[in-house]
Amino acid sequence: MLTHQRRFLPSTSALAAFDSVAKLGSFSAAANELALTQGAISRQIGLLEEQLGVRLFERTNRGVELTPIGRTYAKGIGDALATIRTLSLEAMATRDDTHLRLAILPTFGTRWLMPRIPDFLSKNPAIIMDFATRIGQFDFEGSGLDAAIHIGEPNWPGTDCQFLMHEIVAPVCSPAFLAANPVSRPADLLSKPLFDMASRPRAWEHWFSSLGISEGRGGGMRFEQFSNVVQACHAGLGIALVPTFLIEPELSGGQLVRAWDHEIKSSSAYYLVRPLSKMAYGPASTFSTWILDQARSFSQQRLERD
Repeated sequence: MLTHQRRFLPSTSALAAFDSVAKLGSFSAAANELALTQGAISRQIGLLEEQLGVRLFERTNRGVELTPIGRTYAKGIGDALATIRTLSLEAMATRDDTHLRLAILPTFGTRWLMPRIPDFLSKNPAIIMDFATRIGQFDFEGSGLDAAIHIGEPNWPGTDCQFLMHEIVAPVCSPAFLAANPVSRPADLLSKPLFDMASRPRAWEHWFSSLGISEGRGGGMRFEQFSNVVQACHAGLGIALVPTFLIEPELSGGQLVRAWDHEIKSSSAYYLVRPLSKMAYGPASTFSTWILDQARSFSQQRLERD
């Protein structure tokens, strides 16, 4: 009986190849997606068709097309593979593991998080942390990551977003730049080179609006990473709207100065993000409790200082 049942259970390799070809409509495209040769894909499809005793694809001059039976089979197999992936992730999320794989923002990670990590490790010596740098949203599935620090809005599909802290920003530049480009009123900044961050496209508009200024501004450089913005400020290339808590050493040391002494709460905020499929994963839950406590303490200290 068991042998008879196995006849109707094709290999996962064959099913994955079939699913990829069905979605992409090409053996070569499926080979690229699965990191196999086109010949390997062709053999897997041939074995699957032989095992089932039906034609799943029609070979044409333009590639391959699903047969009517193939279309029905493709929908069912696609759903089944999605279910298997979900169940596998859930099983991985509940395994007894000691690793925490965390995606961090480069500057937030090095300047705010890393100085606090020794406290986490001292309280949780069994947890081993792995760090990966990520900017913006990414697909948790297949990434091997358990959680991420995110700047923006809590709108990441398939995840739980826990608020960490607001971002307070102010315009800063080098002392030399300000001396050569004096600012006597906020509107003067409109004619200066203002840097934009890719993750905060409307930040300057928000800042000017808080002062009742609606006029348009000139252009400026655009950056992907915060560290590059700070370096551009050091080089005297213009003015950046940056989170003040991330550049406290530069401000206190005088390497950077405020171009105008007006700070606002950014429309972006920091969040701890965890995929819903891993909400039960122990090390990530432990880290969540710890970092939320750290963020609350930091925000309270900032309020008392201000």
